[in-house]
Amino acid sequence: MSVRVGLLGATGAVGQRFVQLLEDHPTFEIAAVTASPESAGKAYRDAAKWRVDTPIPEYVAGMTVRETSPEALPDDLDLLFSSLPSGVGAEIEPELCRAGYVVSSNSSNERMAEDVPLTIPEVNADHLDLLETQREERGWDGALVKNPNCSTITMVPTLAALDQFGLERVHVATLQAVSGAGYSGVTSMEIIDNVLPHIGGEEAKMESESRKLLGDVENGELSLHDVDVSASCNRVPSLDGHLENVFAELDANPTAEAVHEALAGLDGVDLPSAPEQPVHVFADPDRPQPRLDRMRGQGMQISAGGLRETAEGVQYNCLAHNTIRGAAGASVLNGELLVEEGWV
Repeated sequence: MSVRVGLLGATGAVGQRFVQLLEDHPTFEIAAVTASPESAGKAYRDAAKWRVDTPIPEYVAGMTVRETSPEALPDDLDLLFSSLPSGVGAEIEPELCRAGYVVSSNSSNERMAEDVPLTIPEVNADHLDLLETQREERGWDGALVKNPNCSTITMVPTLAALDQFGLERVHVATLQAVSGAGYSGVTSMEIIDNVLPHIGGEEAKMESESRKLLGDVENGELSLHDVDVSASCNRVPSLDGHLENVFAELDANPTAEAVHEALAGLDGVDLPSAPEQPVHVFADPDRPQPRLDRMRGQGMQISAGGLRETAEGVQYNCLAHNTIRGAAGASVLNGELLVEEGWV
């Protein structure tokens, strides 16, 4: 089965990752690419300043970039992947859903809307049930699904594995790669020999999105998890891979061995882009490390390590590739889930 897909915002850093990840995909076929009006009408190879570490697929390189609007897209697209800036996405994504398109989006707009699934397939695939509510309340023939922020998705699968011990409170300090800010997001003079101890809006995203992802959907209604999450987000001079130091307070008092078993035992999903084991756990206290471990599972596996019992629960580190698992790869995985569940 071939599913024809369109890429919204295809020339940006995350859009380029979409192109790379979909080149040899067993189900998805790139049939249209869109970008800003300045890029529309150009060949993709001329519109995109290609910065990914593999060549542009030839069949995409010659595609003509379209404007990002329902009128400019082919009618026979089955699914859209969006990496639009949030302000643009907030305006255009609802128009596309009203026009009947199903959108799997990495953009931050509407992630916390009560009728929009914010989904990590290994954690809360059942949240797609919200789409019935979404279509009924909004009158859409299409649908909108979101993946979480790149820092949130690094941590939440590990928290889902620990929820069996009674998650009460989580403190996290992030060390986030510069690619998370986009190619021109952080200048070399800012980040070389430096750490930026604030990333605008990032902490609030981690704190709110985590509770939604770990919450429950019943009868088309969402209830948030009652865990209290506090985050400190920092930009560091690594290229790719967000490393996070997590302190989880638990109702139970598990051993480090029990936590290791829980993390390593998180159930995977049978989808093309999903790693067989969602979380790899290192015994070595000095792992994971961004340069060594970000590409585990072709960039889709989360790594954890440095497990240590504390008086309140457990401390550990976790890592994920922020533009693959944390962005384009997460949307592709959600797209695969939409196909598997019959929404596409």
